[in-house]
Amino acid sequence: MASRRALQIGGATVGAGAVYYLYSAGGNPSVAEKKLEHDVSAAGARLKGQDMSTKEAQKKAEVVAKEAGATLDRTVDSVRGEVRQADRVITAKMHEAGSKLDQLKDDGSKKLDSAYKDTSKELQQTADTFDKTVNQKTAEAKSGISSWLGFGGK
Repeated sequence: MASRRALQIGGATVGAGAVYYLYSAGGNPSVAEKKLEHDVSAAGARLKGQDMSTKEAQKKAEVVAKEAGATLDRTVDSVRGEVRQADRVITAKMHEAGSKLDQLKDDGSKKLDSAYKDTSKELQQTADTFDKTVNQKTAEAKSGISSWLGFGGK
C-alpha cells in the first residue's frame, strides 16, 4: 500500500509539473517541452558544479582577487615610499638638530669666554685702581710721617 501511495504522489507531482510548464508556455506544448529540457539541463549542470553562473562567479572572483592583489601591492609600495620619505625627513631633522646643538654649544662657549675676559679685565682694572689708591695713600702717609719726624723736604 505504501508503494501505491508513492505512485500517487509521484504522479500528482509530474502532473502538476506538466501543468506548470504548459501554463508558463502559454498552452504551447513544444515551448513547454523546451523549457522543461532547459530546466532539467540547468539542474544537472548545478548538480555537477558546472553552472554557467558558477563559472562566471569564479571568473569574477579571480578578477576581483587579482585587482585586490594589485591594489594591495600598490598600497604596500606607497606605504614603503612614505616610510622612506619619513626616514629621510627624520634623518635630515636629526642632522639639523645636531648642527643647531653644535652651534649653540659654540655660541655658549664663546659667550662664556667673552664673559670671562670681560670679568678678568674689570677685575684687573679694579685691582689696578686699588693698587694706585693704596700707593697714593701710602705715599701720603709716608710724607705725613716724615714731616712729623722732620725728614720732609717741603
